Amino acid sequence: MSRPAVFTIPPHRAFADALAAGLTARYGADKTGLAQGVILVPNNRAGRAITDAFVRRSGGGLLLPRLVPIGDPDLDERIGGALEPLDGSDPIPPAIDPTERLMLLAALVQRQSPAEIDAAEALRLAVDLARTLDQLLVEQVDPQRLREFAAELPDLSLHWQASLDRLTVILDAWPALLRERGRIDLAERRNRLLAAVAKRWRVSPPRGFVVAAGISTAAPAVAGLLKVVSRLPDGAVLLPALDTGMPAHEWEALGPHEPDPVTGRRRPSIETHPQFHLKLLLDRMGVGRGEVERWRWGGGRDAPAVRSRAVANAMAPAYYTAKWQDLAPAERRLTGVRASEVADPAEEAQVIAIALREALESPGRTAALVTPDRDLARRVSAHLGRWGIVADDSAGRPLSQTPPGTLLIALATAGAERFAPVPLLALLKHPLVMKGEGRLDWLDGVRTLDLALRGPRPPAGLAGLSEFLADWSGRPGELRKRAAGWWREARVLLRPLERAFSVERPTLSGLVVALREAASALSGEQVWAGPAGRAAAELFAAAEPAALHGPGRLRPANLPALLEQLMSAVAVRPPYGQHPRIFIWGLLEARLQHADLMVLAGLNEGTWPAQPTPDPWLAPRLRHEFGLPSLERRIGLSAHDFASALGGREVLVTRARRDKRAPAVASRFWLRLEAMTGGLTRSPLHKSWAAAIDKPARYAPAARPAPSPPVRLRPTRIAVTDVDRLKADPFAFYAKKMLGLGALDGIDADPSPAWRGSAVHHVLEAWMKQDRCDPAKLRPRAEALLAGADAHPLMRALWQPRLLEAIDWIAEQVARNREQDRLPLRAEAFGECKLEGIELYGIADRIDRLADGSLAIVDYKTGKAPSGKAVREGYSMQLGLLGLIAEHGGFKEVAGTPSCFEYWSLAKDRGKLGHLTSPVGGKTGLDAADFTTLAARQFIAAAREWLTGEAPFTAKLHPEYAPYGDYDQLMRLDEWYGREDRAEHAPGTT
Repeated sequence: MSRPAVFTIPPHRAFADALAAGLTARYGADKTGLAQGVILVPNNRAGRAITDAFVRRSGGGLLLPRLVPIGDPDLDERIGGALEPLDGSDPIPPAIDPTERLMLLAALVQRQSPAEIDAAEALRLAVDLARTLDQLLVEQVDPQRLREFAAELPDLSLHWQASLDRLTVILDAWPALLRERGRIDLAERRNRLLAAVAKRWRVSPPRGFVVAAGISTAAPAVAGLLKVVSRLPDGAVLLPALDTGMPAHEWEALGPHEPDPVTGRRRPSIETHPQFHLKLLLDRMGVGRGEVERWRWGGGRDAPAVRSRAVANAMAPAYYTAKWQDLAPAERRLTGVRASEVADPAEEAQVIAIALREALESPGRTAALVTPDRDLARRVSAHLGRWGIVADDSAGRPLSQTPPGTLLIALATAGAERFAPVPLLALLKHPLVMKGEGRLDWLDGVRTLDLALRGPRPPAGLAGLSEFLADWSGRPGELRKRAAGWWREARVLLRPLERAFSVERPTLSGLVVALREAASALSGEQVWAGPAGRAAAELFAAAEPAALHGPGRLRPANLPALLEQLMSAVAVRPPYGQHPRIFIWGLLEARLQHADLMVLAGLNEGTWPAQPTPDPWLAPRLRHEFGLPSLERRIGLSAHDFASALGGREVLVTRARRDKRAPAVASRFWLRLEAMTGGLTRSPLHKSWAAAIDKPARYAPAARPAPSPPVRLRPTRIAVTDVDRLKADPFAFYAKKMLGLGALDGIDADPSPAWRGSAVHHVLEAWMKQDRCDPAKLRPRAEALLAGADAHPLMRALWQPRLLEAIDWIAEQVARNREQDRLPLRAEAFGECKLEGIELYGIADRIDRLADGSLAIVDYKTGKAPSGKAVREGYSMQLGLLGLIAEHGGFKEVAGTPSCFEYWSLAKDRGKLGHLTSPVGGKTGLDAADFTTLAARQFIAAAREWLTGEAPFTAKLHPEYAPYGDYDQLMRLDEWYGREDRAEHAPGTT
């Protein structure tokens, strides 16, 4: 047998450029010489890289060889007439559509599950099942052998045994489903196609050259084809970064090992090593490592040859790393490789972006970021946008993160949550909804609806929302009225979606159709336009018919997660507009390619390498006995990708000391480089530039604001509840009363203290005005409030016991007062009077008539009452000011002098809910008869200073009595509060 033509291109050479150089030298003399050949490549991205390398090499027009990805489902058509059926054999059946396959497997999983599971969970398990099934097919392991192993391994754990039992039943049913459809699995079709190509070429070699370039997959079908190619008259196999200089004992230690003659068990292979999969491939090809030759051509973009030796030493099996101590300096030195270790991912992204930007300063220089961390890649892309650079991100974006994908998920979320305010508004504000001429009018309506929905959640569903907006009583009534008019037209677009989610047993197919129709109704054809829209349309076109055969039971709440899972598997890459010299590659895309600067980023455990994906179907022991790849083999592939990328001419490796959740552990690859070299050369310049790029030349923090408008523009009317704000935080008063700014309630917010207080005041007001303070009727009113359709569920569950206990205390207290001839006189009484030219007004929660004819001013508190210290220092004068209004006859139909001032608090005191306190008497030392006089004196002083005087409205004048932060951002509090000396000591200031 002739010597196989197997070559390797070392890591320090750019694989694609070296391949193009060698093939051009061998076959490029004839103008059509290259065009007569076939190059088998691992994937489409490798084909594009090799095409680019040929273009760079030629510098002009060129007839290229046919580049064929071996994983292409239409491999027979790509190769041409090489696969015409032999001996009248039947053609290879087509592969089943991936979406239809996933749905069928999910239905099988759901039927075989011992407990009832939802469609979303069935689909998640089906993804893992499909991966396991593909591995069995790729490794050419007959699934029927599962039964034999189940019988031979009775000592498996119960949960693994149960999983294996379900798997055997599913795999028994699966071939029948495929036969019904006249389809086969894609992995099986690839096996048959590769076997057919090998069989044909073994009998009838093609006329032109055949080169298998960069293929490192050790699957039996692939190895069989490469074995044939290596022995063709004009064939060759080029392996990427095979370590031909690795000592023989280290090479043999990698495995796979022969079974022990006594026990029959195999010694574990070192599958995490970067050379393991290449050794396995050579073993299956029947080629010895000594038969592999080094490809003698370079691509002109190579690093020093010593780099390959240093990289190989760094990746030695753990048992043999002791040799690092005896290595010569040249064999451990990584000249041209620098490192940058930063604090967090944000800084890492900034450092990388600056390094990439720096590369553009040299004409023609290219730079590539290689990382498996998609979040980091997106951060870097965003930073590059600072300079108008759109990186060529070959991995693209998941469909779920594109505008069409987010719109479809927003629709599913809104329907699943019965159009709760947050998901509803997120849907209605989506940039694709009503895109075009009517967009501005649509957004005006959505913003009005947004304002109307502020506060606790309204009733569920479109009808509940309509009822909520139809209630025009209360303060936001006019706003709700305007929102209701717009909502009547908008809700029509959402009714079909609500009907689909409201059926008793919704089906996946029905919901998919409803989502498609609703998306079209809200966005026209915008959702299906562009690369992302077309990808979404293709996914739905495949999912709609496939869902008919998919899992049956589906909880609508799980639809968004299911949809996101489906769309996350679809990558969308813009067809044009990227920078020609800046690239972002994933590990798969980076194979076979080099740039002038290679940035290897995200070197933390769990990222590079990633944690092995668990297999819920096959126990690790079963996988080992079957000869399937262990879960750790991906670590070996990641190690090979890392070692290959280290061969770049200039390399920058980066890591962050913590991720977005916790401190991070450095990657084992990073630690190997540090240990072997004694410490990688650091790159401090990029780090310092990253720290400086957003640092201003000089600090100019804002000063404490103190606006001083003319007296004629200052308010002449003030509420008793605003007097404390005027004195403690004049700027907040200015912002509220003069600028007209007020804090908005949150959307779908928990009931705030103010909201709860308003609800209690409403109950007590109705109890007094309609029930004349009948103690027996107060609790039913409170229960009716809590049972109302607009009562927040959180309030019902957590606040109801506390409220009812406090309400009972109020009823008892009023009944006790009546026994003492103290009678409630008015509730929610409005009053006003004029002092120092300023109109003072307020609302008294309740006014009682005492037995001696004087008045009692009562204020209800759902929280704690003001402290005596605040009263002594001139704050919390609300009751005194209301008494002052009463003294001036400011309350209609209420005459008398106030002599009693009380806070009725619903908060806990001494183990009981509900207690009574007063700002006068006791520890305050104030006489009730002098309280209104003190309140008047305090008010007049404040009015003369800020309302009729010219004093500036200084921010946070007395912060201890200004606890609310509604205007903190407006006053830029963090820039000046407690930092008065910052500008003096900051660098760059004078």
